[in-house]
Amino acid sequence: MDQNTLIGILIPFAGTALGSAMVFFMKKEMSGQLQKLLLGFASGVMMAASVWSLLIPAIEMAEEKGGISWMPPAVGFLLGMGFLLILDTVTPHLHFTDDKPEGMPSHLKKTTMLVLAVTLHNIPEGMAVGVTFAGVLSENASMTLAGAFALSVGIAIQNFPEGAIISMPLQSQGLSKPRAFAYGALSGIVEPAAALVTILLTSFVVPLLPYLLSFAAGAMIYVVVEELIPEAQTGEHSNISTIGVAVGFVLMMILDVALG
Repeated sequence: MDQNTLIGILIPFAGTALGSAMVFFMKKEMSGQLQKLLLGFASGVMMAASVWSLLIPAIEMAEEKGGISWMPPAVGFLLGMGFLLILDTVTPHLHFTDDKPEGMPSHLKKTTMLVLAVTLHNIPEGMAVGVTFAGVLSENASMTLAGAFALSVGIAIQNFPEGAIISMPLQSQGLSKPRAFAYGALSGIVEPAAALVTILLTSFVVPLLPYLLSFAAGAMIYVVVEELIPEAQTGEHSNISTIGVAVGFVLMMILDVALG
């Protein structure tokens, strides 16, 4: 693995860690409106990344190989959705807006299940970064180093507010600021780990690249539909999360088109 790839897969983790550090600077809990805005923003970034950074390159690669061009993206997308559905079903976790845990019954602490909920949706983000850099390493014409970095930076930008959304409620649950920061930051360590596993897998089976790109897209869209958007719409009705979606989507689209 070269230096560019190593830096690229660590950028999203840095975004989570920096966001988690906000627990040291913000005295009160994050306002509901701000949280809705940030959740919407994260949703927009992930949707745009799924289309421009993952599905479109997957379709282009499938067309280059001949055969049915929509088949690998369609299969990969559905497998990605199914993979996250299974993880969501079996992993004990708790969303910040819920009182009842999801997944298999367990005796884990509430703080642990809160972190597991965030860790679950960090897996597809890490895979997305990993598979784009795998495409660059395989010298595929549809993937560029600038485009891979654009995705990495885009996910890091949306990880920053997510880091704050994680660490601040953990502090309100009774954790000290250093422990809340550590838990929040560590929830993001799964991203470089998932990226590394994806790169290693793709390096052995290059023809899998279109499937893995669309797999990551399906997993990311699952997180948006299952978790981010519902959480952004809880409580009193507001359009602020919709505005966040628009801003995040356009920002990620610009990053990918301009740099990709």
